[in-house]
Amino acid sequence: MAGTSPAMTAEQGQAPARGSKSALAWLTARPIAHRGLHDPAQGIIENTPSAAAAAIACRYDIEADLQISADGEAMVHHDDILGRLTDGSGALRDITAAALGRVPFRATADRMMTLSDLVDLVAGRAVLVLELKSRWDDDRRLARRVAAVLASYAGPVAAMSFDPCQVAACRAQAPHLARGIVAERRPGHRRAEAAADRRGKLAYLVRAFRSRPQFIAYHVGDLPAAAPLAARHLFGLPLLAWTVRSDKDRRRAARWADQIIFEGFRP
Repeated sequence: MAGTSPAMTAEQGQAPARGSKSALAWLTARPIAHRGLHDPAQGIIENTPSAAAAAIACRYDIEADLQISADGEAMVHHDDILGRLTDGSGALRDITAAALGRVPFRATADRMMTLSDLVDLVAGRAVLVLELKSRWDDDRRLARRVAAVLASYAGPVAAMSFDPCQVAACRAQAPHLARGIVAERRPGHRRAEAAADRRGKLAYLVRAFRSRPQFIAYHVGDLPAAAPLAARHLFGLPLLAWTVRSDKDRRRAARWADQIIFEGFRP
């Protein structure tokens, strides 16, 4: 896995008709800081302006999470509710973007960003890998807003989601945006319920295939696994390993994947 990134043009940040390691080399050129380069001990909280700025300063690329607000804005935040890292309470989907922008992260001066805030801050200095969060209810507002914001952004950027509906929506709304599927061998409880509602794993795999992902992000602890390795070796889709938190994880990822999404140490 490479540790440095060449200069990237806007054209290099656009996805080809089919995913390939060579066409998406910009996506795997540098390690990707999970939710930015956050360090609570230093007062740098995940998915904040400070975490994005720290990643840029250390020449890492940036993974960030997106949630939908009540008024259809793409907000940079992992959880779908307030309270774990912020003051306040309630579901983001029930709160306007303006109100969310006033909610403080505890013990910091940071406030929650919109996607527009994030791309303005990054300004092409790092690859952005955006994870679209989902309630698995076929709500495509987040994908539409992402497409609208990124239409005027020239920096290198990719979008991904556990939910094939979100990936398919990205393909429909922004066909030139690099898109990927996030997966693991043992899905979390809520994703497992969603898969069951869609008649199980086979239905999920069919939907994932139809979304035409151009790269895969797979849980590092579940590698090696047949599906992502087949996508990597047979179809040329780049494979990202998440979330790498130790040297052991890094060695596993170096053997099976093209790049890491990391946190808790400096690769």
